[in-house]
Amino acid sequence: MPTIHTDRLTLRELAAGDAGFILELLNEPGFLGGIGDRGVRDLDGALRYIHDGPAASYARHGFGLWRVELREGGEPIGICGLLRRDTLPDPDLGYAFLQRHWRRGYAVEAGEAVLRYAGETLTLPRVLAIVNPDNASSIKVLERLGMRAQGLIRHGSENRDVRLYATAEVAAGADAAPA
Repeated sequence: MPTIHTDRLTLRELAAGDAGFILELLNEPGFLGGIGDRGVRDLDGALRYIHDGPAASYARHGFGLWRVELREGGEPIGICGLLRRDTLPDPDLGYAFLQRHWRRGYAVEAGEAVLRYAGETLTLPRVLAIVNPDNASSIKVLERLGMRAQGLIRHGSENRDVRLYATAEVAAGADAAPA
């Protein structure tokens, strides 16, 4: 997978050396409340998360979650990329940022780069996204990315509904999402 550069960011594959960053990110209150507890409590758990999640996805699908870092200085600030879930018909956009980097437009900038890569390089016909219905900040990001709400779905084994979003091409072209 290539490294992607935007005006302010670099997106690249996650590697074992990112375990400390992943440990911090996955245990922030914003991640735990908005995305969920992944059970990562130490560096070994963070290494397993990288190996079994993003690295396995790169090998299997040719995409996954990327490390997002500031171009100037290389500080890791979040993750953004595509996920392939058994419970969704198409890949979905996922992102999470350290709370100290929220409200700076990084999620939109990284999301635009990932969606451009999905369309131009991977030639994916559509990209989905799921979000907790009460997560106004993430909903705003998805809407700024041009994604449109498709309704509520029950996702996986979780005991709650999530709002499904899709790229504009899907919203206009109908055969969208599971009900």
